[in-house]
Parts: sequence; structure tokens; C-alpha cells
Amino acid sequence: MKTDAATCTMPRWLSIVGIGEDGIDGLSAVAKRLVAAAELVVGGARHLAMADALIGGRRLAWSSPLDATLQEIARHRGRAVAVLASGDPFHFGIGKQLAAIAGPEEFICLPQPSAYSLAAARLGWSLQEVALVTLHGRALEGVIRYLQPGARILALSWDGTTPARIAALLAARGMGTSRITVLEAMGGPRERLRQARADHFDIDDIAPLNTIAIEVLCAPGAMTLPFAPGLDDSCFENDGQLTKREIRAVTLSALEPRHGELLWDVGLGAGSVAIEWLLRHPSLRAIGIESRADRADRAARNAASLGTPELTIVQGAAPLALQGLAAPDAVFVGGGMGDDGVFEAVWGALKPGGRLVVNAVSLETESRLGDYFRAHGGELVRLQVARADRVGSMYGWRPAMPVTQWRVIKS
Repeated sequence: MKTDAATCTMPRWLSIVGIGEDGIDGLSAVAKRLVAAAELVVGGARHLAMADALIGGRRLAWSSPLDATLQEIARHRGRAVAVLASGDPFHFGIGKQLAAIAGPEEFICLPQPSAYSLAAARLGWSLQEVALVTLHGRALEGVIRYLQPGARILALSWDGTTPARIAALLAARGMGTSRITVLEAMGGPRERLRQARADHFDIDDIAPLNTIAIEVLCAPGAMTLPFAPGLDDSCFENDGQLTKREIRAVTLSALEPRHGELLWDVGLGAGSVAIEWLLRHPSLRAIGIESRADRADRAARNAASLGTPELTIVQGAAPLALQGLAAPDAVFVGGGMGDDGVFEAVWGALKPGGRLVVNAVSLETESRLGDYFRAHGGELVRLQVARADRVGSMYGWRPAMPVTQWRVIKS
């Protein structure tokens, strides 16, 4: 009988070991052996100190930025390397970066409970019902999208000032009665849990490494964001360059956001479409292109106040400003489409299967959209909204300018 030739696979040279506040006492026998046998042990200074009694090889603290250390780990491929990380390395931890340089067949990961798991266990919260957020190295405003009545949130802090800043943000948005719990050094001898109301936050001397638990309570009129597209126009600071609420809701429907996709918003204006795109799901990305500095600044303020500080803004005029940007899955052009090469640039950059949506209000741009429609297909839709307004002592309909919308999918 013929047998297949034996195959040789690279041993699991990289050990990713989660370590908690209880140090090496909380490590399994296998984890201790992997750290002790490693030729190179990588970790934060705190983690290396915790494991000092185990380490026999070379110690290497993380560089800032991490690239130099990651390159050093990669140079040791095939030799025993151990990386020490807080809790669960693959939950907002270093695991993602390590998996980019070593395949799953090359490493073994031995996680400890994450800060989220420990916090939920201390508070009696079911993790599947809690929003998990990291503010470590990220804008505080990223928590805004999760501030819903009755919501429970667990957030990893950036430093010891984060809890007080969260409390101030909650109070400013009409959520001052929300309960905040600050959890420090969970799982170790210095563990501490302290609680306060957001509008009476008096917790001090907070350790830089802490986790914040928030139980959101909203007063009437609190600044919460609805889940449906089409935020009220008053949510956006603007100079009149704003895709209005009803048109915006239809535009988001036409753009059809899907997991992980990238939007180009060409002619960003107040940023309303890009911001609402990002609010649909945390995995979504958006780049706004705006020629005017004052509008770009205004869009940035709107993005922060509405919980999407990740919006990338490129100041410059299309099509030149589009050069070098990552290819989009969807493109929105809100200020019409001139004969300046913008269509050719966005159509050429758009991925196959991507969606292009253009809104026009002028007759000239509408005529141009008709030409594009005949050449490339898609849908041409006329949208018009009228609002009740006073006419003397009575009410009548006051129509807004009609919008012609062209929607097309690139084959």
C-alpha cells in the first residue's frame, strides 16, 4: 500500500501567555514551563517584573511604537519566544498584532480572564448583554454611540483621568444619574471597586490601569442617538451645506453599508452622511473629502460630538485629493457632479460591486446625471419633501428643493 510522504511542520515557537494581577501564581504549570524555557521573553515592564522568577532567557520590553519589538520577535521565528500580555491577549490585546507575524500553527495562546470577564463577574453582569469598549489610545467620544437608556458598558481606560472624563461627558449629555464603577487591579491583592454617580463623581487616586463600568440612566431630553438613520438636522453644526434628514435616510439606504466597508464622502460638508454611515456599525470606515478648511473643521466637530471620532477627513478638492486613498466599497457625492473628472476618478477607484450614490439639486447637474444613467445604468430617483408651515393663520405645505439621486452598482 502506498502511503503519503511524511510532512514536517514548524513547531509552535511562539507562546502568548496571559498574566493577571496575581502574577505567576495564577499561571498554569504549562504556562510557567513555556516562559521558563523561552529564549526571548517579551512584555511590558510590569509583566516582566511579575514573571522575573521564571525568566531564564533574554528580557525585552515593548518599544513605542511596537514595530521594533514585533520585528525582533519575527527575527526569532523557529526559536522559543514567550510574550506576556494582560488577561486575554486576543480581546483588545496584543494577539492581533502577533497573529500578523505568525500563523495559528506557529503559536500557542494561554489566556487568562480578560478585564471584561473579571468586571462582569464582580458586578454580576452577563457579558452578552454588555457593550465592550476600549478607550485605550482612542478618543473618549467613541463611547457616545453606546450611550443608550438602560445600557451597560464596560470600558478599558486610557489612564487614571478617564473615569472622571467619562463622568463629565455623561453629565453634559443629560445622563448625570448614571452609575459609574471604577475597577482597579482585579484579581490581585490590590483589587479595588468604587462607585459614584456621574454628576457627583468624587473618586480620586485612580490607578492608570482601570476598567470603567457604566449603567446608563437618562433624564428626559438626554442626548442619545437613535438606531435608525436620519438624525435630526439639529444634531449637526452646519452652514447650510447639509444633506437633510429625510434625504439622508434614503441616501444611507441606497449606500447599503455592510460589515467592514469603506465609504468615500466626496464633498463632505457637515459630514452627516459619513457620520451616519459610521454609526451603522463599529466595523465601518469612512473618508470625507472636503475642499474648504472651515467645513472640514466643522465636520470633525460633528464627528466627535456624535461618537464617530474615527472619521478620516482629507482637506482638498476632488479629484486630486482622491489620489492614494484606499479603494472604497461605496461612494457618496453630495454636492453634485461637475465635468471636472470627479466621476471618472471615483468610478475608477470604486471596487467591483461597489455602490455610487450622487445627489443633485441643480438642473445642470441633473442633466449630467441623466447622461451617466444612460451610459452606466442604475436608478434615477426624484426625491422631494414638504413640511407643514404657517400660511397666515393656517398651515400649508412648504416644499424643499427636489433632489435627483442617481444610484448605480459597479459591475
